[in-house]
Amino acid sequence: MQTERERETAAAVRQTTLSLAQSLAALLRPGCEMWSLRDTMMLLGIWVLVACGQRTTQAPPQWEKVAVRLSGYPRKHNEGRVEVRYEGEWGTICDDDFKLENAVVLCRMMGFTTATGWTHSAKYGKGAGRVWLDNLDCRGTEKDVSQCKSLGWGQTDCTHEEDAGVVCKDERIPGFVDSNVISVQSEQIEEVRLRPAVPNAKRRLPVTEGFVEVKYKGHWEKICDNGWNHRNSRVICGMLGFPAERKTNKKFYKMVSERRQSTYRVHSVACAGTEAHFSLCQFELVKGNGTARCQGGMPAAVSCVPGPLFSKGRKQMKQPELSVRLKAGARVGEGRVEILKDNEWGTVCDDRWNVLSASVVCRELGFGSAKEALTGARMGKGIGPIYLNEVMCNGFEKSIWDCAAKNFTEDNCKHTEDAATRCNVPYMGFETTIRISGGRTGFEGRVEVLTTVANGTQQWGLVCGDSWGTLEAMVVCRQLGIGYANHGVQETWYWDADTGAKEMVLSGVKCTGNEMTLSQCQNHGHNVKCKKTGTRFAAGVICSETSSDLILDARLVQQTAYLEDRPLHMLYCAAEENCLSSSAQNANWPYGHRRLLRFSSEIHNIGRADFRPKAGRHSWVWHECHGHYHSMDIFTHYDILTLNGSKVAEGHKASFCLEDSDCGDNVAKRYECANFGEQGITVGCWDSYRHDIDCQWIDITDVKPGNYILQVVINPNHEVSESDFTNNAMKCNCKYDGHRIWMHNCHIGDAFSEEAERKFEKYPGQLNNLIP
Repeated sequence: MQTERERETAAAVRQTTLSLAQSLAALLRPGCEMWSLRDTMMLLGIWVLVACGQRTTQAPPQWEKVAVRLSGYPRKHNEGRVEVRYEGEWGTICDDDFKLENAVVLCRMMGFTTATGWTHSAKYGKGAGRVWLDNLDCRGTEKDVSQCKSLGWGQTDCTHEEDAGVVCKDERIPGFVDSNVISVQSEQIEEVRLRPAVPNAKRRLPVTEGFVEVKYKGHWEKICDNGWNHRNSRVICGMLGFPAERKTNKKFYKMVSERRQSTYRVHSVACAGTEAHFSLCQFELVKGNGTARCQGGMPAAVSCVPGPLFSKGRKQMKQPELSVRLKAGARVGEGRVEILKDNEWGTVCDDRWNVLSASVVCRELGFGSAKEALTGARMGKGIGPIYLNEVMCNGFEKSIWDCAAKNFTEDNCKHTEDAATRCNVPYMGFETTIRISGGRTGFEGRVEVLTTVANGTQQWGLVCGDSWGTLEAMVVCRQLGIGYANHGVQETWYWDADTGAKEMVLSGVKCTGNEMTLSQCQNHGHNVKCKKTGTRFAAGVICSETSSDLILDARLVQQTAYLEDRPLHMLYCAAEENCLSSSAQNANWPYGHRRLLRFSSEIHNIGRADFRPKAGRHSWVWHECHGHYHSMDIFTHYDILTLNGSKVAEGHKASFCLEDSDCGDNVAKRYECANFGEQGITVGCWDSYRHDIDCQWIDITDVKPGNYILQVVINPNHEVSESDFTNNAMKCNCKYDGHRIWMHNCHIGDAFSEEAERKFEKYPGQLNNLIP
């Protein structure tokens, strides 16, 4: 079906062709009578098609809606090979004459705000099926790729070696219709805010009460409260990051509004209360530039209930354990959805996962409604059971467990389909008190904080790099809203020092990694103590949109554990690499033996970025005895602990060789140590250490019979960034009678509820590797 403009263009082309043909025929006829008008028109038509490159604007019959998706490997969630579905069949797009405007249209079709680039020559792997589009030519403003020019559907001379890909900006269109985000009509409401009744009064963030204002075409205006009810307030509060609403003092707001002249953009609001965005409600929008009066009413006012994290003056008390949590998110209020059943944490399958169900999770956790319902393990893969499938909430449930759902079966869901969410959170202005400068991109730089000096004025200053690390960088990246921490840098001499602050104003910063702002971490306060105060020694960060996440296969440890009495003459290499207990130094070498608790281990990367050693290969240490490079001095801690937490034996293992021993389906190995290759663990792969290799043990020669806990911690010093450090520890109960050892109940440290953990042991656990 052609548009009016296309029909006019086609008619003009036909008329021009006819005129040219008549002229050409008149010129040819005197000397060549065989040329008829029809012959001339056919020849000229062929010439026109060749000259125009045979480009047409064919559209699918009746404008069939075309589906678009990203595919291929390796890739991030916002990039990949472009695949389109036409006439029920998925195919690809040829890279001939491909351009950024094409990528913009395709990315917007998938719910991203725009495109940042495109790729050619099947960078994300060759697709399958047909090559649906060739010589695609979009202006960048089309709403559907069907509206772009091309050679026509299925008309191509390309192979899948020329499949095009796109890189979309990792920012979603507010309210995009994709079963995972919010549906918002254009030309409606852009944003919502609460404006306090007394605007000049000193107040703390977040703003929980005030007149409701909506942003329309760049202007803020009010809503008429005629017919306003608590369901409308619930939607507004949810958008602003609050889980619930409460009654307002209407007499006060009416008195305030009578003193002012208000303009209104919205009338007759009727929300169901389950909407995740105000634009989903039914309302009357004042047309044009005029704003109507609110007959018999006043501006709508709303009061919201903040969640525990954002309550003013809240007491620092332990919150009761919930049956749902968010894991591996870079920002507050986002992460993989995990739910608790029978004292064990598991995940939710993303089949039919949408904003309505995600909003139930967000409100239960003390946030507002959901901004996005993420599918396809966008926050990394979980571990353990998958409890729920095809969750269908109505929006008013108190918990996700109250929603309708189907029982999970292994045939229809895997951890590659784990559901996640991004929740609306209250605006706190955290990003206004911190910044980074001097870096090469917006994701890196020297950390600067805003402080108040003696005369009451505020100034920007630097943070001392002493003891600065990954955990502190995690907090900075979170506060700035720019993703995960890639590195916490103690020296920043290689970044531009000509701009930004010059004076150290903060030192002794020590974070747990869970804080929302750097000011919540421990520090020296106004008494700055820094060993090196030059600008080059200021703390810096490198942030990233993705991060790795390592876990240990706990069942494999339990299944493979055994004891071995190994002769000392076979342990020289191990002693050289400090893999034995300290008492081995006093042994009668080479006579005698050491008793070793041995087990196999597999370290899986379930995150969204490869795990790479922090140190470059130029600083790796070569160990001649075992014939390998150490890219990390300590990669794993092995400890035997008493039930009250005292350490009785310890072991540690350097990264003998970080490599991809094996990978999951459709994942290719990237790292191999042979021939001094690169070290790392690819997403979806794991590094295996067999029980029979050196240092894959704990020296328990001096341990007396009894009941103990085996604790294994990966990446214990947080040298390499991960999206989730809470799952790096594994624990087992073990019973040792002096001759045999029994291992049972091995599990990742945060796989069980707090109640189950208390039954398992008598102490909260520890991460250091020092025997007291």
